[in-house]
Formats: sequence, C-alpha cells, structure tokens
Amino acid sequence: MTPPDMDPNAAPFNPLPPVVIALVAVIAGIELLFTLGARGLIGGPEAVGWRLAAVQDWAFADVIFEWMRANNRWPVEQLARFVTYPLIHASFTHALFVVVFILAMGKMVGEAFGGFAFLAIFFLSAVAGALGYGLLLTEEYPLVGGYPGVYGLIGGFTYLMWTSLDAVGQNRLRAFSLIGMLLGIQLVFGLLFGSTNEWVADLTGFITGFALSFVVSPGGWQRVLARLRQR
Repeated sequence: MTPPDMDPNAAPFNPLPPVVIALVAVIAGIELLFTLGARGLIGGPEAVGWRLAAVQDWAFADVIFEWMRANNRWPVEQLARFVTYPLIHASFTHALFVVVFILAMGKMVGEAFGGFAFLAIFFLSAVAGALGYGLLLTEEYPLVGGYPGVYGLIGGFTYLMWTSLDAVGQNRLRAFSLIGMLLGIQLVFGLLFGSTNEWVADLTGFITGFALSFVVSPGGWQRVLARLRQR
C-alpha cells in the first residue's frame, strides 16, 4: 500500500541536472575512447597512443604557458588548453573518481545554483587552477584531469553549507570540514606514495569556486552590489 504522502509516479531517485549529465558524458566518452583504444578494441594500432597524443595536444603545459608569457604571444590553440585539460585524464581510475565527484557535487550545486552557474564554477575553477599551477610553480609535468574543477564544485558546496550554518546561527567554519578532510587525505597519500604539486591547482580551484558562489548563486550578484553600495 502506497503511503498517502508519496506520489506513486515519482522517480525513485531525484534526476540529475542535464548539464551535469552532459559534462559527465563528455568526460566518460573521452575516457572510453582512450581505454578501448589502449586495449586495441577500436582505432587500430595507432589508438594505443591516443591518450598520450591528447595530453600533448590538449593538457595544460607550464612550459608552453611560460613561453606565452615570455613572448607575450597567446595563440588560441594554446589558450584552449585551459578549458580542455579538465576533460582529459591520466587513467581510467583518474577519470572515474572525477566523474563520481562531479555527480555528487554537481547534483547539489547544479540544483541550488542552476546549470549555467554549475558550468561556470567548474570551468572557471579549472582555468584558475591552471593559472595557479603555472604562476606559482615551475613544473615539467602537464596538468590533466578535472580535479581543479571538482574542487571548485566543492567550493560551491562549501558556500551552501556556509550560508546554511549562518542561517541557523551555527559556526560557519564547520562548512570547511570537507575540504580540510580532502586536503588531509592528499597530504597522507603524498607522504606515503609520493605526489606531484597538483594540489596547488586543486586548492586554487576550491578558492575560486567558493568565491564565485557569492556571485553566481541565486540573488548573489544583487547581494554583492548591495554590499558595495553600502561601502
């Protein structure tokens, strides 16, 4: 017997925002091509090198960024790396974790802020992450993967928690417990197994996503303007 307060025609799970599904489909589709190609199931012998070729052509490379800065030349095909690198991953596992985080964080951020804001946070956080990686470090390894964008979504989720805690008069610092835990896990894994400096891009992405949430959240831009007028 169906409880009186339940809709018998309701979906068992809340649907994901379409933009979240679209972003996941792009990342998963690219990774599927790389994985099947590496196993020789599609594309012929040259497909084994698809992932490496994509990293060379579309990942964010600090050496190229430094060349652009030194020569004050900004070719569009090289600037495109800022928004293409989060769609390319180093391995199937790498892509899988990014997809899981996008589904989890994207659902909450996408439903609260809207589709455009979700995409803005993900990609602008990725761009900021690459800038932080390029400006603060001198790295020979390219930056690939959606983690800086994911950390931007975590920044958006942190903003939601921050405002919720503020509304009920609780300590807003509790909203940062998730990012603190994730950075702690990264530190432990880095100490145990070694790590790169990609955490700089991740942290920059988080800060960017949190800051953007003040603007792209519903009514956020109006609140920012109101506070500026008060000053």
